[in-house]
Amino acid sequence: MSNYNFYSMEEYNTLVVGASENELRYSNRAIKLLRRYDKKVYAFGLREGKVLDVDINVEWPYDKDIHTVTLYIGPKHQASIYDKVVAINPKRVIFNPGTENLEFENILKDKSIEVIENCTLVMLNSGLY
Repeated sequence: MSNYNFYSMEEYNTLVVGASENELRYSNRAIKLLRRYDKKVYAFGLREGKVLDVDINVEWPYDKDIHTVTLYIGPKHQASIYDKVVAINPKRVIFNPGTENLEFENILKDKSIEVIENCTLVMLNSGLY
């Protein structure tokens, strides 16, 4: 497990990458749980859609103040977002199970962006988000 800061449940804008309307997807569950905890959520996915009150966009949210990026896309699809994530300069990026990517993690660390290997759902439910 990564050595990381435990953030309080204060308001942190979160970008869910790999967002899906499919209720079986963990990204969908994460959006719903983030909203249950009253987090401001932005969602980026392959297709436009909506989960609760959150629009899934196919355009990267360069103009948003993003504190946390939580990844739900596998390592082989992440190279296309390396520069995009760095450009929005989040405080941290959460690599959910199955998304771990040493190359991307090192890029983020070199930019002083905190890297967390953990499950967003577990973090939220245990008060560690």
